[in-house]
Amino acid sequence: MRAAALGLLLVVITAVSHTQTSPPFDVVIVNGRVVDGTGSPWYAADVGIRSGRIAAIGRLADAPATRRIDAHGLVVAPGFIDMLGQSELTALVNPHLPSKIFQGITTEVTGEGGSAAPLNEAIVKADHLAYEHLKITPDWRTLAQYFARVERQGIAINLATYVGATQVRRMVLGDDDRQPSAAELDRMKGLVREAMEQGAVGVSTSLQYAPAPYATTEELIALASEAAKHGGIYATHMRSEGDGVLAALDEAIRIGREAHIPVEIWHIKAAGKNNWGRMKDIVAKVQQARDAGVEVGANTYAYPAWFNAFSAFIPPWAHDGGDEKLLERLKDKPTRERIRKDMENTAGNWDNEWQEIPGPQAVLISVVQNAELRPLQGKTLADVATSWNEDPIDALFDLLIKDHAFTEVAVFAMSEPDIELALGQPWVSIDNDSQGTSPDGLLGLEHPHPRAYGTFPRILRKYVREQHTLTLEDAIRKFSALPASRMRFTDRGVLKPGLRADVVVFDPEQIKDLATFENPNQLSSGMEYVLVNGVPVIAGGKMTDALPGQILRGPGYRRTRGH
Repeated sequence: MRAAALGLLLVVITAVSHTQTSPPFDVVIVNGRVVDGTGSPWYAADVGIRSGRIAAIGRLADAPATRRIDAHGLVVAPGFIDMLGQSELTALVNPHLPSKIFQGITTEVTGEGGSAAPLNEAIVKADHLAYEHLKITPDWRTLAQYFARVERQGIAINLATYVGATQVRRMVLGDDDRQPSAAELDRMKGLVREAMEQGAVGVSTSLQYAPAPYATTEELIALASEAAKHGGIYATHMRSEGDGVLAALDEAIRIGREAHIPVEIWHIKAAGKNNWGRMKDIVAKVQQARDAGVEVGANTYAYPAWFNAFSAFIPPWAHDGGDEKLLERLKDKPTRERIRKDMENTAGNWDNEWQEIPGPQAVLISVVQNAELRPLQGKTLADVATSWNEDPIDALFDLLIKDHAFTEVAVFAMSEPDIELALGQPWVSIDNDSQGTSPDGLLGLEHPHPRAYGTFPRILRKYVREQHTLTLEDAIRKFSALPASRMRFTDRGVLKPGLRADVVVFDPEQIKDLATFENPNQLSSGMEYVLVNGVPVIAGGKMTDALPGQILRGPGYRRTRGH
C-alpha cells in the first residue's frame, strides 16, 4: 500500500511539474473518477490531453487548457474496443457510426472470415447484392487500397481488420467445394502474406458459412502459419458452436499450437437448448489449453440470441458454387427435399442449427434486401410460415429464394447461466458482432440485433449495476486493456501518460442500452463524452461532426510508397 501511495504521489507531482513547464493542454478532464482499464480500483484525478495523447494524470484543475470538461460524479475510462465489429462496409455509408460511439466504442476490429479485401471481379460479381444494398461501389482490390479509401473519407473510430481465410480461398478457388492444389495453397498463403504486410492484424475464419466449411484443418494451419510469421493472430467463428462445439474448439487450439499463433474465439457460446450447461466444459478446455501454453482468448456480446445469415440453416453441400447454385437447388423439388431431410436429421455431420433451435418462433427475421419483404423484418419465422400457409422449412426456403439468399436473422437459443459464466472469465473480452449503424438514413431501414446499439452499455447496466456479476473496474478492463493487449495495441487501452487519448466519460448510474429486439434502432444513453485520439466525437451527450479515427495496422505492416 505504501508503494501504491508513493506511486500515485509521484504521478501527481509529475503532473503538477508538467503543467508548469509545458504548453496548454488541448483538453483537461477534471474531477472525474478514473478507472484506468487495468482492473485497479478507481481513483480521483484529472486527465490532460495534448496532440492526441494523454499528456498527464494528476491535479490539473488550474492547468491552462483549450477545453475543460467537468467530470464531477462521472467515470473517466479508456475508450472501449469492439473485438468483432463488422463495420468495414457501413463505415463507407455513415463514417460517424453513431451506434458504436454512443456505446463508448473508440476502436473496432473486423474481418470475420470474409474481409474487405482482397477482392477480384468474380467476388464483386458474386457479392453484388451486398454492395447494392448499401449503395457502395467497391473501387478497391487490395487491403492497402481499402484503407486508403477509408482514410480519404474519414472515420469516427479507429479500425483494424483481419484478412479472411474465406476471402483468400474465394480469390483462388471461388465458392466451390474442393481442395486447393499445392500451387493454389501457395497463392492463398501469398495473399495472406500480402495482406499482413499491408496492415492486417491476423487471419480469420468463419467456418459455419460456405465456402469456409470446405477448408481442412491443414489448410487453415498453413494460412495461420503465414500470419504468425508477421506477428498476427488467428481469430475464429468456429466450425460449430452447438453439438460439435468441443471438437471445434479442439481444432482451433490445434491451429494455434501447430501454427504458433495466438487464438481468439469469437462470440463464445454453447448454442442450442441441447447444449445449455456446456459452457463449463468449454471454459475448462480453454483453460486447459492456456495452462499448456497455447494462448487462447475469447469474447462475448452477452445476449441470449445470436445473429447470422438465414442460409446458415442450409447444409454446406447445398452452397457449393455460391448463392446462385444454392437458389437453383432450393427451386428444384428433389434437391429441396434432400436439403429438408438433412435439416431434419439429428445425426448429421455438420453444424445443424435447425436442430439447435427451440422452434420457428425462436427465429426473428431481421434484415432483408428485397424491399417488398421489408414488412417481415421483426417477425418470427413462425409468423411468416403462418401468413404464407406453409410449414416453417418451406417458408425458410421460399424466403431465401425471394430475398436472393440475403436474409439475416436473430436466433434465440442460448442460456443466461452460460452467458454469465463466459462473461466472468478473465480471458473473455467483449464484441458487438454487428456493423456500425444509425437510426436514420439508409442504415436505419434495417432491423438489426439490438447488440448493434447496446452491447457495452447493457453489460454496464445489467451485469455491473443490477446483478453485480462484474465490478465496474473489471468490466472496463474487459472493454479496454484486455482487448488492447490481445490485439497488441500497445499505444491505447489504458489511461496512462504517453498513450493515445481514446477516452470515455459517463455516469455509471445512468448509462444504459435502449435497443430491444422489437425496436432495435435506438442509441444507448449515458455517454457524456467520447474522445478518439483526443478529439470529441460525442460532447455533452451529443454527436459531433469529427472524424478523428485512424487505421490501426498490424505488426507485419510494411509501409510502401503511396501507403
